[in-house]
Amino acid sequence: MNNLCYLLGQCVELLLGWPLILYVIAVSVACTIIFKFVQFRYFLLAWKEIIMPERITKPGDMTPFQAFISTLSSNLGNGSIAGVATAIFNGGPGAALWMLLFGCILMSVRFAEIYLAIYFGSHAKIKTVLGGPMLYMKEIIGGSILIYLYAAATFLFGLTSGSAIQANSIAISLNTTWGIPEIVTAFCIAFFVLYVIFGGAHRIATLSEKIVSVKVVVFFVSTFIILGYHYSSLLSALSLIFNSAFHATPLIGGILGFTVQQAMRYGMSRITLASESGLGTAAILFGSTGSTEPIKDALMGMISTFVSTLVCFIVALCIVVSGVWNSGLDSTALTIASFNTVFGSFGGWIVSFLSITFGIGVLVSYVYIARVVWLSLTNGRYEFLFMPIFVGATFSGAIVKVPMVWYIAEVACGLMLFLNLFAIVYLIPTITKGLRAFTQKN
Repeated sequence: MNNLCYLLGQCVELLLGWPLILYVIAVSVACTIIFKFVQFRYFLLAWKEIIMPERITKPGDMTPFQAFISTLSSNLGNGSIAGVATAIFNGGPGAALWMLLFGCILMSVRFAEIYLAIYFGSHAKIKTVLGGPMLYMKEIIGGSILIYLYAAATFLFGLTSGSAIQANSIAISLNTTWGIPEIVTAFCIAFFVLYVIFGGAHRIATLSEKIVSVKVVVFFVSTFIILGYHYSSLLSALSLIFNSAFHATPLIGGILGFTVQQAMRYGMSRITLASESGLGTAAILFGSTGSTEPIKDALMGMISTFVSTLVCFIVALCIVVSGVWNSGLDSTALTIASFNTVFGSFGGWIVSFLSITFGIGVLVSYVYIARVVWLSLTNGRYEFLFMPIFVGATFSGAIVKVPMVWYIAEVACGLMLFLNLFAIVYLIPTITKGLRAFTQKN
């Protein structure tokens, strides 16, 4: 098993290394330029759409605003807590700047995927909730095959990253902080997922709104207290982040060094996974709204990438400004160490609470996402099998520690990125046409 995991790890390292990162960068930069920096030109208008969303009299499974909240809920997962810390551990403080910069250009990709989901959804001859990439991939070369390949990859991603891994993080947090046995957590999460599934899209949207509001408030209040406490080191921390993004930074007396290449790689890969921009999951959620306003919904959706990028950067800044970034700790332990510099032993409680609420938020959103791709894979049949499969993955994830699950999630993520970005590039003329018409009207 160990040899197999090592072999899979090497394959993942090769597949998800620089070739995929450069591919994502190229598409993101191309979208930013071709769409004439849409994420900056319409940034304020995008916030207006969120603050004052239009009412839809006959929505689909959820309204565009609820889709935005569900997208934000799925984006603000444990990748923002543990993943960012791992990026700092492996890539140094400079990874934080690359996360911020890359997150900004990824906003154009999020704009593109949501635009396509709404555009082709509103023009579909047969109204269906099976939207997102499965709908607009029909319009590209080999689309009849690629939609099933994409749906299969997304379903695997939902069972692993969206379910099992989140359940595992929640179980570890509860066991470490409060001593709750993993088996107890497994049963509780399984029953919670059943409650969500039986409630349908309405319950998913309602829970997402409540969960997002709680975790966002707790996150920003606690992190701003940390930054305020270490205010005297804030400028030096920002300077360290900027300098190490472009220069090698020594670690632990110069024994090891982090290069610019490592900072770029880990910063870019973590923000892609954390924000899920380019994966097409946001397109699935927005594709369920029944909206006929692709530009407005796409503008609203790209703010979710901005918020998740901001959250990741703030976590990284807390780690650097507190001085624990070179402590030798990794993952959630590193984030907890930064919180402990201000809150003492309660720092672990706060991070555990965030880890739990972030994980639950992702679980709720992926109940819907995984169900949609399952129905797409089975052509709307065998819906009764979805519940035991998803609940089983959640229950198992809470009690079993299998490294292979992470590799499956990463390979599925890479395949989703490759296919969805290929579709976006192919359909860029459709997006530019609609954006040009919108610009002329406004």
